[in-house]
Amino acid sequence: MVSTASEKSASEKSANEKSVVFGACPHDCPDTCAMLVTVENGRATKVEGNPDHPFTRGTLCGKVSDYLDRVYSSDRILYPMRRVGAKGSKQFERISWDDALDEIASRFKQIIGEYGAEAIMPCSYLGHEGLLNGLTVGDAFFNRLGATISERTFCASCTSTAYMMTCGLTHGTDPDTFKHSKYIILWGCNALSTNVHLWSFIQEARKNGAKLVSIDPVRTRTANQSDWHIPLRPGTDGALALGMMHVIISENLVDAEYVEKYTLGYAELKERVAQYPPEKVAQITGIPVSDILTLAREYASNQPSVIRLGVALEKQAGGGQGVRAICCLPALVGAWRHLGGGLLQAPMWPFPIRWEVVHRPEFIQPGTRLINLWQLGAALTGEMSLDPPIQALFVYNCNPVTQSAEQDKIVAGLAREDLFTVVSEHFMTDTADYADILLPATTQVENLDLMFSWGHTYVTLNQPAIAPLGEAVPNTELFRRLAARMGFEEECFKLTDEQLAMEVLDWSAPVMQDMSMESLQQQGYGKLKVDLVPHAQGNFPTPSGKCEFLATARVDSNFVLPAFRQGYEEYQPGEPIDPLPIYTPQRESASSNPELAKRYPLNLLSAKPHQFINSCFANLPKHAKLQGEPRVIIHPDDAAKRGIADGQVVKVFNDRGSFQVPAIVSDMTRSGVAIAPLGYWRKLSLANNTINAATSSAFADMGHAAAVGDALVEVMALK
Repeated sequence: MVSTASEKSASEKSANEKSVVFGACPHDCPDTCAMLVTVENGRATKVEGNPDHPFTRGTLCGKVSDYLDRVYSSDRILYPMRRVGAKGSKQFERISWDDALDEIASRFKQIIGEYGAEAIMPCSYLGHEGLLNGLTVGDAFFNRLGATISERTFCASCTSTAYMMTCGLTHGTDPDTFKHSKYIILWGCNALSTNVHLWSFIQEARKNGAKLVSIDPVRTRTANQSDWHIPLRPGTDGALALGMMHVIISENLVDAEYVEKYTLGYAELKERVAQYPPEKVAQITGIPVSDILTLAREYASNQPSVIRLGVALEKQAGGGQGVRAICCLPALVGAWRHLGGGLLQAPMWPFPIRWEVVHRPEFIQPGTRLINLWQLGAALTGEMSLDPPIQALFVYNCNPVTQSAEQDKIVAGLAREDLFTVVSEHFMTDTADYADILLPATTQVENLDLMFSWGHTYVTLNQPAIAPLGEAVPNTELFRRLAARMGFEEECFKLTDEQLAMEVLDWSAPVMQDMSMESLQQQGYGKLKVDLVPHAQGNFPTPSGKCEFLATARVDSNFVLPAFRQGYEEYQPGEPIDPLPIYTPQRESASSNPELAKRYPLNLLSAKPHQFINSCFANLPKHAKLQGEPRVIIHPDDAAKRGIADGQVVKVFNDRGSFQVPAIVSDMTRSGVAIAPLGYWRKLSLANNTINAATSSAFADMGHAAAVGDALVEVMALK
C-alpha cells in the first residue's frame, strides 16, 4: 500500500508498520523523478522510481538510486555545532538548538546595530528544488531582516531572459510529445547525464524514423549515441543558428504562412542573417560549410522538428543572443504547427507558483543593496569596496566554495575572522569547513515538499517518510525558528509546512484542473493541463502575441527575472540589448583577446559529472568510485605540443588560479579545448583546488548569467 500524509505522519507510524510513501527527487535536475520510499520499523529501507509516473516511468538515475546512502551516511551533520578551532580547521563542538539560535540572533543584532542589516548576506541556490524548502525558502526572512539581496543566476537566468524576449515564458514543447518528432536537436544538452528520462521519448521517436543530432563541443555520452554529432567551437552556437537561418531563408525553406501570421520582425531578421553566410559561419564555428547546409536543410524539411536547449549554451559572453537565435528557428520553419515540434527550454513557466508567498517582496526596503553570488569572492574579500562590508554570511542549499567562480577568493573571504558564517547542511562540505555555526538540515525523505519541474509538466508530492534524524530540521522550520528569535510577528513566519503547501500554488488556476492536494496524496503526482501544440496558431506570451524575431519585451536594457533575486526589481543590469539576434564572440579567445590567448591558448569548459549533481554526492564513496578521480581532457594534438602523456598529472592554470588533475588524452574534445568536470570537492582533490579556481566571475550578455565557459587556460605537465 501507499500511505498518504492525510492518513498518517512519519512520527505517528507504528513501529511495526511497513509502508510505501510518495517521494520526489529534490535535486537540481530537469527530470524531478517521482519516487517511492519503503519504510519498515520507522527506517527507510528502499528508494525506487514510481512506475506509474508517465515521464520518469519508474527509473532513477545513478545519482539518486542509492539515495538512502546519503540519508544514513555516518558523515551526516545531525546536531547544531559551534566552531572551536581556527577558521577552516574543521574543529566544532555540539551545542543545543537554543544556543545556536541565540548566538545567530545575537550576532545578527550586533551587526545590524553597528553596520546595518545590509552587512548580512544570504547565500543559497538549488541544492534543493522544492517549493517549500528550495531556492526561495529564506527569502521572506532575509527580506524582512533588510539584508543584502542575493542575486542567484548560476544557471538558466540568461536562457530565461532570452527565451522570454523571443517566445515569452511559455512551456513550449511538452517533453512527453518528443516521441512524435521527426528531427531532434539536442543543443548543448548531454541528456544521458543530465536529462536521462527524456531519452526514452527520443528513442521512441528514433524507432519511428526520427534523426537525432547533438550539437556540442564535446563528444559526450549523448553525442556518442546520436545519429550525428556537430562539434562546434565553444561559444559559437549563435553564429551556427544565424547561419542556419541564412540557408533556410536563401533557399526558400521558410514556412511563409506561419512567419506572416505568427512572427514579428521577419524583414529585419532576414537583413541580419544575410551577414552570416555559411562560409563565414564555418570560419567562426569550425564546422564545414557542407555540414551547415545539411543541418539547415534537414531541420527545415523534416517536420515536426524540435530543439532541446541545454543551459550550457548561456555560459558564454554571447550566450543570451545565441539562445535568442536558436529560439527563432522553430517559428521560421513552422515547427510549432506540429505535435512534437518546436522548442523545449524549461517548461516550468506554467506552474502556478505564487512567488510572492515565498519572496514577500513587500518587506524589501527601496534601495536595498544587491550582490550576485557568482561574484561572491570579490564581495567577501573587499574587492567591491562595499559599504557596509559583508559581516555575516548565511549559507543554505549551496556550496559556494566549489560551485562559484574564483575559488581562491571565496576561501580567502570565508577565512576572515571578522566574518560570521552560518551553514545549514547535510555534510561537512568545503564551505561548511569555514562555518562559525553549523546547522543540521533534513534530507528529502524527512520533510514535506511540493516539486515543480524545469524538465516536464508534472507537480510531484514529497511526503515525509521518516522522522528527522538527530536534530535535523527542514529549511522551513529553520527559518520559522530564526524569525521567532528575531521577533518577527508576521503571519507568514508562522505558517506550517502544510499551510505553506496550500499557499505556494494557485490551486484554482486552469492548469491545475482536476488536481488537488488530496489527489496528490492519492497518486503522488499530477500533470498540468497544458496545450500539447501550444503555438500552432501563434498565441505566444509576448507583448505582440507572436514569436518576436525583433524583440519588444524590455529591449531597452538587460534584466534578471525577479525569481532569481528574491522578488527584487531594483538595480537591474541595465545594459542595452540588440533587439535582433547577433553573434558575440567570447571575451577570452584568440580572436577577441590575442595577447591573453598567447599565454593561455586553451578554452576551458566545465562538464556536469555523470554521478554527481553539482557538488552533491561527490563525498559518497560509491558515487566517487563510479565517477572516478578529477581529470582534464585534452586533445592528442594539444597533449603532444606540451609533452603530456595520458594519465600524467598536469597543472591547469591562468591568472585567476590553478588546479591539478591527471590528464586524459582523447579526441572526444576539439583541439584547443580542455574539459574538466565540475562538482568535485576541493578538500578531496589534488593540490586542494578544483576547476572553479580558474573560472571567471564575468557575466554573460543577458540575465547576469555565469559565463563559466568563457575562460582561457594553459595546461602544463608536472614531473
